[in-house]
Amino acid sequence: MAAEGGGKEMNEIKTQFTTREGVYKLLTHSEYSRPNRVPFNSQGSNPVKVSFVNVNDQSGNGDRICFNVGRELYFYIYKGVRKAADLSKPIDKRIYKGTQPTCHDFNPLTATAESVSLLVGFSAGQVQLIDPIKKETSKLFNEERLIDKSGVTCVRWVPGSESLFLVAHSSGSLYLYNVEHTCGTTPPHYQLLKQGDGYAVHTCKSKSARNPLLRWTVGEGALNEFAFSPDGKFLACASQDGFLRVFGFDAAELHGTMKSYFGGLLCVCWSPDGRYIVAGGEDDLVTVWSFSDCRVIARGHGHKSWVSVVAFDHCTTSVEDSDPPAEFSGSDEEFHEQIHFAGGRDRANSSQSHLSKRNSTDGRPVSVTYRFGSVGQDTQLCLWDLTEDILFPHLPLSRTRTHTNVMSATSPPATGSATNTTTTTTTTTTTTNPPGTNGNNTVISSSGNSGALSNSVPAPLPRSNSLPHSTGPAGGSTTPNSHMSSKGSSIIDSAFIATGVSKFATLSLHDTRKERHEKDHKRNHSMGHISSKSSDKLNQLSSAARTAKADAAKTLGTLLCPRMEEVPLLEPLVCKKIAHERLTVLIFLEDCLVTACQEGFICTWARPGKVGLLPSQNPTNSPSGTVV
Repeated sequence: MAAEGGGKEMNEIKTQFTTREGVYKLLTHSEYSRPNRVPFNSQGSNPVKVSFVNVNDQSGNGDRICFNVGRELYFYIYKGVRKAADLSKPIDKRIYKGTQPTCHDFNPLTATAESVSLLVGFSAGQVQLIDPIKKETSKLFNEERLIDKSGVTCVRWVPGSESLFLVAHSSGSLYLYNVEHTCGTTPPHYQLLKQGDGYAVHTCKSKSARNPLLRWTVGEGALNEFAFSPDGKFLACASQDGFLRVFGFDAAELHGTMKSYFGGLLCVCWSPDGRYIVAGGEDDLVTVWSFSDCRVIARGHGHKSWVSVVAFDHCTTSVEDSDPPAEFSGSDEEFHEQIHFAGGRDRANSSQSHLSKRNSTDGRPVSVTYRFGSVGQDTQLCLWDLTEDILFPHLPLSRTRTHTNVMSATSPPATGSATNTTTTTTTTTTTTNPPGTNGNNTVISSSGNSGALSNSVPAPLPRSNSLPHSTGPAGGSTTPNSHMSSKGSSIIDSAFIATGVSKFATLSLHDTRKERHEKDHKRNHSMGHISSKSSDKLNQLSSAARTAKADAAKTLGTLLCPRMEEVPLLEPLVCKKIAHERLTVLIFLEDCLVTACQEGFICTWARPGKVGLLPSQNPTNSPSGTVV
């Protein structure tokens, strides 16, 4: 990652970065970690994860944060950009023996200043329900590991429910629990309820109500993460077999699938309006998938190692009035229909109701810019914009109302990466942004042949950060119905009854073999590498790799996995190294964004205009790192 000319800037940790909205600043006094602030030795430990909840405290300090570091679990009042963190006074601290916390989730429906319900998943397979305010442990699920012996990879409360929650395991199974039911003293017996391509759903056979209510078997290998749609009706699953599978949750029906370019998928998230899904994983890419069209519409290349977290920024994602383009047809017309969502998710969803207003008051269509971010094992944070020229490539663009004045730019790297690009001052005409947005919707585009930025004021640009791309073969996509059929009764009800661009066509994305080798080698800087003594394991891995390569060849070039030249390739707006160890958390809040690395440091980055309440925030007083 050394900069051209032998400079050290690219290897230094950044403490602020600039986007078109302004400057995001690292608030060193708002850093959360273990009380001793000593970097955690992360070798062999589970990823650091962070969960937030708002308890509607009358004092104004209603936010609470939970994070795990190794065998430890911490619960603090989160003061964000308002006040410095006081690590000497955790509300609750727990140290576990024989197992480690792997993930956790608050129930926002039941949270009060006196009590919260926190689910914690563990590496040995158990799930614990605790109240860190009352310092109580309510229940332990899968205590004897009779349901599943593999580690918990993801746990979530079912949206809108005070008692139902979903748990994913590295076995590839997904279990639906009810906090009111016990798990039984014998292994559960299952009865097939529904099955389809790459999945099966079983209900638990029992004379009395017991957990789990349902068992989903999804794909092959670990189920690394799942995410509910904003309305809670659909479930997106990212699996180690490289497939994204999207289900209608109540009916347990497969809505659509997508295959990674290669390797497993590690993370997944939904856009605030539920129209798009972004997934990331071992192909170092972020992939954007259309829910209504069930197809890949773009990929993003900026990371140099596995992508560990993807998340949409609800506050910067914007809807604005624009001149009407040519008439719409098919799924593009559906884009302007009104969509209703379940509210009260968390405070980061404040702009969701604004996004769901698809038609402007005077009947003109709206243009949309989706902002999302990603962090990876390369220790880099990337921010991306998804704009209407990517969403509707076959439609005339609305009249562009933004001009970008690029003051300076560095030489482009050989791979076409945007890592070394310097974002600079922009000027723009008046636009309408959703609440929480602190700037305009200008997007800096790269040139078509080298990715370098122009040093002159260009003509109006398409509002996208994509590389030039081909539109692909005509008729190459399908347009299934946007909503699942309502035929038949709910699967959950049944369970209760039963229980009671450019031509980037190569895998290397134009890297040379040497550069590709260096990229693969870099992945070992954060992960335990395989011992040279384990020859049998190496042979097994080689065989598995050959099988995976053969399977990938079958899907490459299809709707499941388009070739690189068949979809737009996005470049990041921002791509900055912000940590020494691999990044494991990215959460967008109203006044800041939160990141965390495997050393156990949870960092708060103030949005533009949100700094000023903390002492010593002058960049010259930063204890380490550089500013950009």
